[in-house]
Amino acid sequence: MKKFNFRKVLDGLTASSPGSGSSSGSNSGGGSGSVHPGGTAGVLREEIQETLTSEYFHICKTVRHGFPYQPTALAFDPVQKTLAIGTRTGAIRILGRPGVDCYCQHESGAAVLQLQFLINEGALVSASSDDTLHLWNLRQKRPAILHSLKFNRERITYCHLPFQSKWLYVGTERGNTHIVNIESFILSGYVIMWNKAIELSTKTHPGPVVHLSDSPRDEGKLLIGYENGTVVFWDLKSKRAELRVYYDEAIHSIDWHHEGKQFMCSHSDGSLTLWNLKSPSRPFQTTIPHGKSQKEGRKSESCKPILKVEYKTCRNSEPFIIFSGGLSYDKACRRPSLTIMHGKAITVLEMDHPIVEFLTLCETPYPNEFQEPYAVVVLLEKDLIVVDLTQSNFPIFENPYPMDIHESPVTCTAYFADCPPDLILVLYSIGVKHKKQGYSNKEWPITGGAWNLGTQTYPEIIITGHADGSIKFWDASAITLQMLYKLKTSKVFEKQKVGEGKQTCEIVEEDPYAIQMIYWCPESRIFCVSGVSAYVIIYKFSRHEITAEIVSLEVRLQYDVEDIITPEPETSPPFPDLSSQLPSSRSLSGSTNTVASEGVAKDSIPCLNVKTRPVRMPPGYQAELVIQLVWVDGEPPQQITSLAVSSAYGIVAFGNCNGLAVVDFIQKTVLLSMGTIDLYRSSDLYQRQPRSPRKNKQFIADNFCMRGLSNFYPDLTKRIRTSYQSLTELNDSPVPLELERCKSPTSGLATRIPEAAAGFCRNEIPAVRQRNQVHHLPDHVNGHCTSPTSQSCSSGKRLSSADVSKVNRWGPGRPPFRKAQSAACMEISLPVTTEESRENSYSRSRSSSISSIDKDSKEAITALYFMESFARKNDSTVSPCLFVGTSLGMVLIIPLNLPSAGEQRFTEPVMVLPSGTFLSLKGAVLTFSCMDRTGGLMQPPYEVWKDPNNIDENEKSWRRKLVMNFPSPSQEIGDHQYTIICSEKQAKVFSLPSQTCLYVHNITETSFILRADVVVMCNSACLACFCANGHIMIMSLPSLRPMLDVNYLPLTDMRIARTFCFTNEGQALYLVSPTEIQRLTYSQEMCDNLQDMLGDLFTPIETPEAQNRGFLKGLFGGSGQTFDREELFGEASAGKASRSLAQHIPGPGGIEGMKGAAGGVMGELTRARIALDERGQRLGELEEKTAGMMTSAEAFSKHAHELMLKYKDKKWYQF
Repeated sequence: MKKFNFRKVLDGLTASSPGSGSSSGSNSGGGSGSVHPGGTAGVLREEIQETLTSEYFHICKTVRHGFPYQPTALAFDPVQKTLAIGTRTGAIRILGRPGVDCYCQHESGAAVLQLQFLINEGALVSASSDDTLHLWNLRQKRPAILHSLKFNRERITYCHLPFQSKWLYVGTERGNTHIVNIESFILSGYVIMWNKAIELSTKTHPGPVVHLSDSPRDEGKLLIGYENGTVVFWDLKSKRAELRVYYDEAIHSIDWHHEGKQFMCSHSDGSLTLWNLKSPSRPFQTTIPHGKSQKEGRKSESCKPILKVEYKTCRNSEPFIIFSGGLSYDKACRRPSLTIMHGKAITVLEMDHPIVEFLTLCETPYPNEFQEPYAVVVLLEKDLIVVDLTQSNFPIFENPYPMDIHESPVTCTAYFADCPPDLILVLYSIGVKHKKQGYSNKEWPITGGAWNLGTQTYPEIIITGHADGSIKFWDASAITLQMLYKLKTSKVFEKQKVGEGKQTCEIVEEDPYAIQMIYWCPESRIFCVSGVSAYVIIYKFSRHEITAEIVSLEVRLQYDVEDIITPEPETSPPFPDLSSQLPSSRSLSGSTNTVASEGVAKDSIPCLNVKTRPVRMPPGYQAELVIQLVWVDGEPPQQITSLAVSSAYGIVAFGNCNGLAVVDFIQKTVLLSMGTIDLYRSSDLYQRQPRSPRKNKQFIADNFCMRGLSNFYPDLTKRIRTSYQSLTELNDSPVPLELERCKSPTSGLATRIPEAAAGFCRNEIPAVRQRNQVHHLPDHVNGHCTSPTSQSCSSGKRLSSADVSKVNRWGPGRPPFRKAQSAACMEISLPVTTEESRENSYSRSRSSSISSIDKDSKEAITALYFMESFARKNDSTVSPCLFVGTSLGMVLIIPLNLPSAGEQRFTEPVMVLPSGTFLSLKGAVLTFSCMDRTGGLMQPPYEVWKDPNNIDENEKSWRRKLVMNFPSPSQEIGDHQYTIICSEKQAKVFSLPSQTCLYVHNITETSFILRADVVVMCNSACLACFCANGHIMIMSLPSLRPMLDVNYLPLTDMRIARTFCFTNEGQALYLVSPTEIQRLTYSQEMCDNLQDMLGDLFTPIETPEAQNRGFLKGLFGGSGQTFDREELFGEASAGKASRSLAQHIPGPGGIEGMKGAAGGVMGELTRARIALDERGQRLGELEEKTAGMMTSAEAFSKHAHELMLKYKDKKWYQF
């Protein structure tokens, strides 16, 4: 614990200049803080003890949730009952019972081609697209690679590992079959060459190996399937082909009957062929399940290829034949399907996504027994489902894993740790009522591994916003994830119909309800969202269902302070006058044309229509108020860039690049609607004069839309947008996006109620407008196209009515927009030459916000914060305040004059008065927070939740209960509060009310901060930042001492930037792929305890015994006996393989490194315990057998003694 004495610090800086308070940052994003002289004596005599040190912090990934992105392979261990999924990015997800979910990654990043479990051995073999085999050790919580084998001259196409065998068969593209020893991962000298397998008379190459499997009847026989339709039954001992099968259609898969006398093939013409080993000349049976029946003598119509077939037998019923594909070509619109044939019944299960792979789960791991299938695991491109085969209607199991995070693309996230403990139960009890029905009544069949809660548990909730307007609440406690409750925000709006409302507003082409920002107060349960269509919805939580009308407000927020930029005549002719537009001009569907259909500029039109009829609202979150920004003189509303709500004050504030709006959601009135420049009053540091309305609406094409990133490098070839577009696209293919800059004509000054011009606003109840047309927001963010499907913006001219008919409906008919400075509205450019340049492009210096301020007079609202604070310098008491941060680094403090908390709050007006007080930083402001004079973090005031629809008589007289957090009282005259402000470049700590800057920390000079949060860890506050160069930095408060600076993640995807968030207790998360959430911790304590929190992938389970085949069946039905593969494939008999064929690579989790990989002593103790358990089981079995033998011996001795007594006195002739 280290003490910081402000007086001593200042004593050492007496020779310093007052203006030299900031320090330069390092290239890695670090910097050093310094203290400004000044302030009152009261605060300087205070001592703040900072308990956090660098030993408290460490970065590590904890767990990954969601569906594996771009899956390619599937495997199942029937004894351990664990499932493995491989992906195109080289990742492997191993799933067991709920809570057992492990993620591991190949270092090469090569796609996973195939996975094979060593059944009940705690190991997994993966084959990747770089022709490498890997052996993973699953007997530890973090799997590690034990061995790797890299093939140099041949490409791997198929692998097969027989049950209880240590020899892996590997088929290659050349048609050869190699054999690998699993224990040593060394290639055997035994090779089955393709030219030896086929007949000598065959003149063509059989193609790659597509199937390998040993016979269930005789393990010494290997079935090899080639792509061209050739199947070879190879005798491993005699090293020759016992029989060959030829078919004129390509083979995709093969599966055995459990008796080993027949096998089934699936082909490219949609046919299934059943072959008998006794008559290999032609198929025993040929069927095209989905082909149309033809006349006798004609071949059935060909269908789509059957990509995979599985042939599973049952003891008491007909066998199951399960396959994917094979549908008729004339059904082009049919969805991907899985067909289940059971006896004469054929069931087709249509899927929502293409099928990647499927596996049938059977009761026995032995291939020579009745399989008794009970479920089918189907891996789709974007989902994982399990079908119950034990019921005739084949229902699916309810998936306990959070595989539906991406049900609609995630557009924003929020993370809350250590929230009120009753919230999870309350949300679950509401959400469980709306769960889907029709699932199988049996338990989830994937039950492998073991998991417990661990010792470090506290309530955690993750909230995800989606492109379809839905909100999902997830229980994230104890590193698991389970959905609690789903809220659909689109239900407050009228449904959109194509062609409806075109007279007043165009239809937004994609995702008009997409969520942009989330604000949630867990204590008061107030929930607020903003969407891309420039709306804000406030929700209150209730346990009771109600039917009520939705109140809506419309706000005009359009403001301009720029000089008119005259275009060059040859590039951008002036816009035609709006009054001269032809009546016949029509709107472009999906575009944001600023000309209405009858030549009238759109004005006071919202983008969406709120429902006007009474709406039934089920228990849960119910809409309290909808606020919409409207079109102003033909200008669409800009998207919202900041949002804050105070349940204690009953006020919501939001801003965009035009200005700020403050709304009283208790009285449903607009308090403030003001341009950013008006907020300064006469204290504008840069003396900018408002110039609106603009009469001449012109622009030029080469004007940049913001200072900073977008104009760094003119030679860049790739642009990544920060809009939700990058979040909604599930395809990450690097398609270059050349986005033209768009300029916008601006309209008149935002309409305000009269008191706003004098500096404050009184409550005024505006008329709530009801319209029948559907209005939509243009898909732009401050001058850039933001719709996932939008084309390049129009460069340099506005479409006239004559031009409209020439433009495609998806074309570049976009309205121009003004310049924007907000970091939330920026366009980031990335070079695509090399990985190094992609990473470093974020680290290069971008222009200073202050140095370019004279060029940019447009100022966006980027951060908002409600707090009890000191609104003016040297105030003696605190009052409700709204902190406003802008894209130019300015912080304005707006006091709020609230009535008393009683009945007057519902009737008396709220006064909003911009005070003219401002502070400044370098870069756009990102976050605020406050601390008291003792160093404790002050939480914003809130209202204690009470059900607004409770009909209990005792609740009628209930009054609002507020929890206010005031600074610590002191008898001394001086400062009582610290305000922490972080921008995209630096952090500052101010002492209030003197407004003295105590600490300045230049976090980065060469990059910029994407996310900053003030969080609590170990009961102390700290500032956590995520920088665009990939660094995660932690600073103590209030001194801003660097505690941690780690280059964690090079930023190559704006999805990460838009979804990264920190929370209390050392937790953070981000959307690592369109379908997965990655959680991490920066707490050393949690890193140390992580092993205890993770699930065990392997548990000691005795392998089931093989069934007794009986004497006659063993004599006449096939031997089914094993043979010595070691003798056949070992080095002694087969020799050594060529060294140039494959290279052995020891893995980091090899035998020599097992101790460290398994967690040191704990790993050794675990292995010893497992060995003792296994030994104890064997000893117990031996003891039982010994006891049985002793009992038999005693019985035999007794009978022998009785027999001896019976005959001992008899003579020989008496017998």
